[in-house]
Amino acid sequence: MARTRASDFETKRHGLLLDAARVFATQGMDKASMSQIAAAAGVSKSLLYHYYPSKDALIYAVIATHLEALDTALVRADDPDLPPRQRLRALVMTVLDAYRGADDQHKVQLNAGTALTDAQQAALTAIERRIVRRFADCIGTIRPALGADSRHLLMPVTMSLFGMLNWVYMWFRDDGPVSREDYADLATALILDGVGGVG
Repeated sequence: MARTRASDFETKRHGLLLDAARVFATQGMDKASMSQIAAAAGVSKSLLYHYYPSKDALIYAVIATHLEALDTALVRADDPDLPPRQRLRALVMTVLDAYRGADDQHKVQLNAGTALTDAQQAALTAIERRIVRRFADCIGTIRPALGADSRHLLMPVTMSLFGMLNWVYMWFRDDGPVSREDYADLATALILDGVGGVG
């Protein structure tokens, strides 16, 4: 008979992922061990292996859960009926909100490198492409020339926006002079209008 899941399985699983992300982010993928993660989570190593059979599976789960949550949030936030500029700003704000308190998961995503199998990397890339395509479609609506004669520029412009958003954790502070909402306005203006559009 198959073992049934406890009613708090998902809550425990989420907590383990947060603890694992913190250990990976501070120790690095190579140095972090399942023993360290179990200790940080306050669980036995055997329980940790019950949820995740290997360190690679745990790294993958940290990143996949983070990306899937972001993708879901973007689906909910995306409103094609909004004026295109407001739509893009809403998507930018959704990313910034998703990154709130997720620095550890974000660092794991950026630094996983060779810790993942080809199949795992392909699965994560599929989610990332969905996310990027949503932004590219929106930017292409606002700046149609990027999707016509200069189609090769649409993806570099879109990825430049993600460059701004993905590294915000390095310098942004919630108690600083710029709020997340302010930065959503700033990033949207920079990508659409350049520095001349900021002010």
